[in-house]
Amino acid sequence: MPSFDVTSEVDWVELGNAVDQTNKEVTNRFDFKGSDARLEITGKDKERSLVLYADSEFQLGQAWDVARLKFGKRNVDIRCMERKDIETIGGGKAKQTIVVKAGIDAELAKKIVRLIKDSKLKVQASIQGDEVRVTGAKRDLLQETIALLKKSIDDFPLQFGNFRE
Repeated sequence: MPSFDVTSEVDWVELGNAVDQTNKEVTNRFDFKGSDARLEITGKDKERSLVLYADSEFQLGQAWDVARLKFGKRNVDIRCMERKDIETIGGGKAKQTIVVKAGIDAELAKKIVRLIKDSKLKVQASIQGDEVRVTGAKRDLLQETIALLKKSIDDFPLQFGNFRE
């Protein structure tokens, strides 16, 4: 029976490269001279997040703009990133935590399954950890399901892989 998996993964190597490029550009830019603006990766495995440091909230916004451009060039989708509130730390400096979401959370998985069931396509969807497996009798039905999901869910990056005959 043909099947495929719906996942949401982050290319951590490319994310690291984009962070390095961001830090390099921020240290070389004239408007950041003498500031302590930087972007760091914290945590391990799927619990990783980014922490953005700067001397002011304005510089924090400028550094985030630089980071967004670098993520775009490295094909790291920023829809999987959730920016938290800006915190002020000692000396008037600011920091912001950016949570990197990898995997499909339970709420989104239920939304995907509900969407597939409401579409009346003759496929079955089941939640398996942080991914959703879709099975169907024909390959064409699975391709229609992929098209439906691409069209319907645009607020979170999804990948479709492990396609089996």
